[in-house]
Amino acid sequence: MASAATDLFIGKFVAILESEAASITGVRDQLDEIKQELVFMKSFLDDADGGGQAHTQVEKAWVASVRDLANDVENTIDEFMYHVYEQRNGGRFARWIHKTIHFPKHLWYKRRIANKLQKITMAIRAIPDRNQRYRGGAAVEGKRTSEDIRRWVQNHAESSLYQKKNQLVGIEGDKNMLLGWLMDEAKHQTVVSVVGMGGSGKTTLVARTFKDDIVKRHFECYAWITVSQSYVIEDLLRRLIKEFHKAKKEEVPVDMNAMSYNELLEMLVNYLETKRYLIVLDDVWDVHLWEKIRFLFLDNQLGSRVMLTTRREDIASSSFGVESHVHKIQPLEMGDAWELFSMKAFSSYQNKSCSPELLPLARELVEKCEGLPLAIVALSGLMSSKKSMTDWRNVRTSLNWYLTNNSLLEPMKSILLLSFNDLPYRLKQCFLYCSLFPEDHVIINSRLIRLWIAEGFVEHVKGVAPEEVAKGYLMELIFLNMLQERYHDHNYACKMHDILREIALSIAKKEKFCAVHDESETVEETGALRLSIQTTNGEIGSCTGISRLRSFLIFATGVSSFAFSNKLPFDLKLLKVLDLVDVPIDNLPDRVTCLFNLKYLNLNGTLIKELPESIGQLRNLQTLNIMETKIEALPRGISKLLNLRHLLVGGGFISEKIFGVRIPSSIGKMKKLQSLAYIESEGNIIRLIGSMTQLTFLGITNVKERDEEDLCASIQQMKVLSNLCLYVADGDEFLRVDALSSPPPYLDRLDLVGKLETVPHWFCSLHSLTYLNLEDSRLEEDLLPHIEALPSLHSLCLDNVSVRKELCFNRGFVKLRHLWFWDLALLNKITIEKGAIPNLEFLDIHSCLTLETLPQGIEHLTKLQRFRFDYVSEQFMESIEEGGVDHPRMLLVKERCEKYINKSWD
Repeated sequence: MASAATDLFIGKFVAILESEAASITGVRDQLDEIKQELVFMKSFLDDADGGGQAHTQVEKAWVASVRDLANDVENTIDEFMYHVYEQRNGGRFARWIHKTIHFPKHLWYKRRIANKLQKITMAIRAIPDRNQRYRGGAAVEGKRTSEDIRRWVQNHAESSLYQKKNQLVGIEGDKNMLLGWLMDEAKHQTVVSVVGMGGSGKTTLVARTFKDDIVKRHFECYAWITVSQSYVIEDLLRRLIKEFHKAKKEEVPVDMNAMSYNELLEMLVNYLETKRYLIVLDDVWDVHLWEKIRFLFLDNQLGSRVMLTTRREDIASSSFGVESHVHKIQPLEMGDAWELFSMKAFSSYQNKSCSPELLPLARELVEKCEGLPLAIVALSGLMSSKKSMTDWRNVRTSLNWYLTNNSLLEPMKSILLLSFNDLPYRLKQCFLYCSLFPEDHVIINSRLIRLWIAEGFVEHVKGVAPEEVAKGYLMELIFLNMLQERYHDHNYACKMHDILREIALSIAKKEKFCAVHDESETVEETGALRLSIQTTNGEIGSCTGISRLRSFLIFATGVSSFAFSNKLPFDLKLLKVLDLVDVPIDNLPDRVTCLFNLKYLNLNGTLIKELPESIGQLRNLQTLNIMETKIEALPRGISKLLNLRHLLVGGGFISEKIFGVRIPSSIGKMKKLQSLAYIESEGNIIRLIGSMTQLTFLGITNVKERDEEDLCASIQQMKVLSNLCLYVADGDEFLRVDALSSPPPYLDRLDLVGKLETVPHWFCSLHSLTYLNLEDSRLEEDLLPHIEALPSLHSLCLDNVSVRKELCFNRGFVKLRHLWFWDLALLNKITIEKGAIPNLEFLDIHSCLTLETLPQGIEHLTKLQRFRFDYVSEQFMESIEEGGVDHPRMLLVKERCEKYINKSWD
């Protein structure tokens, strides 16, 4: 971890040592010394963020001082690099002027940097002395280590076995499903996994199932053990043997502690050989655990079962080598959540119910728990002692303070933080960064990944693009249920649970990692390195003392105008990220193009009409997003951005037609560019991009029939292309792509918008494709047989794609989870045969006005979680309403989906 935590900074040291800074008397030696110190500082912080957490006030102050110094070192380096850039920017004459006229100022600046480094060196040397002076006298009694917390959490989980039945709500349906899997007639061994985020009720549900008398009668022997993050395999075997013997009131072998691994293994295998057993492995974290223990639990063909609970999706969905079932814990429905909250929160109130004046605040608090039982129980305990409106309002508005400072919420925080504490250093940074987004904000994955890369959180892995490494980080957080997977506007996305966000904000504030302010707050110097301002009225408080910021994000919700440049002093020499999505500004502040360290600039959805030629000064820029702005053409200076990886332009609509942006022909110089969309096809641009073989995302508008040969030849060269979007120039023209002999092998997403004469012959070769969007194709040919066998297809959007009257899914589509039918003007029948689309979760029918009934076979979609029917015919609506021919099937679909949808307060 030491190298992982420090390589963010080493490159900057090398740059300085190779620059003219090395010529300053004494600076080179100081830099060498600080470089070594920083290696140890970052390693120390890595340890402090992991298992060796500080708990005494002295230790906390010590960790904070090291963290502040590490930040000061990085800030000083960034500041110096900015100054070097300013000195060297411009032509030979400008540099001569700088060296002659401004030499005294330059020398003064060098000395200033040298003095700063000298003070930092002295401060570093003072840290161990100060720690030694005060640490010895600090009281350490009652200190809780990370291992203490884990042990407490384990005890808390096992106490679920003794929870009273009347304290539980909303689990009967899930319990019955588990009972069905445990006691079906199958003789082979089966593994049942229950997965969900910390505090979601996994252990409680399994405990109620395990304790049921019918289970105890069905199995000849049974055992429950908690595994947790740190375990010793021999200890697991001893605990299993003890639990089996205790459950059957048999004498526990007395000499087990002296037994070797092989002896324990033999004893356990012999004991289980002729018995139908049930084993519960609670709180599994290790993805390799099953491989280590599977041979202990031989399949004796007696109907034995193994259950496990885990926070990790990848563990639950592992290949266990036997039949397996996965149950993902869903949030409590709102009615059940309210019932659980009310049990304790209003236990001392009259009639044990909420008073009318507190009802809105109480509902807000329960909504904030988002159906998480642990959070509901913890908050209800806290609120049971709060009687006044003021007390309730204080908790609602300052929840992250209570999470940090109230002992009643400490157990919940400890359980939820187990996943966080177990993360490596980089993933902790990535997770905390998500708290900069507003509450309930759905974050598009690609946006988040680019932000992480700009901030330097993503380690360099030789031969692997940083975007792929960051995607791995994101999937790890989703697998751990620390981020919730979402699908938003045809994009993969994620969301942070409100309670986890509050906890993350409290940690981030303490560590000066980031801060969030609303429009009314005055932003003053807090030391926070990242700032998110969230406004609903277009105003923000004055901002002072923010010159050290590395990330600056503004979220302006429902705002038509914004007072911007007069409030924000752009003396932000260290800024890496500027994110202004949907902020209604019409001019880019002049000083933005002077932000030398800027790596990420997002102006998506702003009202900006043009970019200045000086945009080329942002030499470190990696991402430039100007989608859905009023910009129609890019300046020539754009080609100077040689470090740019993602250039996202156009994408807005004019007269319901997507428009692209004109780009200069010099764009071919940008050899690091990975994403180029949405550019307008004009001149020889399509031929030019054929040399940009490094592209992974390409979007082109205004494609013409005559472009076919050049277009297909260019695409054929792009062997790493994963996302391709093509938009025809005119609704009367055909989109011709048949000259493509074979598609790029890693194509993951394909959008084709325009008339197709036939289904492209290469569709059946799209083995990596997960998302297919076809619009205005108006095909007479049946599309479905060409794509039904695609092994990875996850999402399919059919928008005005066919002029056929019937679409029949009679086989295949095994991975499809999302399906849209839009604007199919002649469609009057959809048929889904049994076995087709077996994993569909979301179905959307929109503007299909000739469709008069539900899809035939919709009852076969057993995994369906959500549906939406908009702008359908009166006949369609009548068929699904009470008394209609499809009403019984509609009830079945609603019942199936209801457990996935939280009920509203109405």
